[in-house]
Amino acid sequence: MNTYVIRREQAWQSPQELEATAARSKEVAESEFPDDISWIRSYVISEPGGTLGTVCIYQATDIESVRRHAKRVDMPADEVLEVADTVVIRPDPQPEGAAA
Repeated sequence: MNTYVIRREQAWQSPQELEATAARSKEVAESEFPDDISWIRSYVISEPGGTLGTVCIYQATDIESVRRHAKRVDMPADEVLEVADTVVIRPDPQPEGAAA
């Protein structure tokens, strides 16, 4: 499995719309692509005009699996980049109010 970064620009109008798509994405990955793709995490971006975008981290067998999954879920994959290496200086910060 390779690691990929997927940029989805101005893809959602509301947090509720993003949440529904996220649930569908997880379901489709687990049921239709169990050996080809695994969603690791996403960072939600406040976009111009009030929309939401994401930067998502996935592991997948290849870039085409990432694109097929995105198409099946009907969400954009504006840019898909293969990660060459990971440098972790500190773990991701916990959002305020998140359980420790």
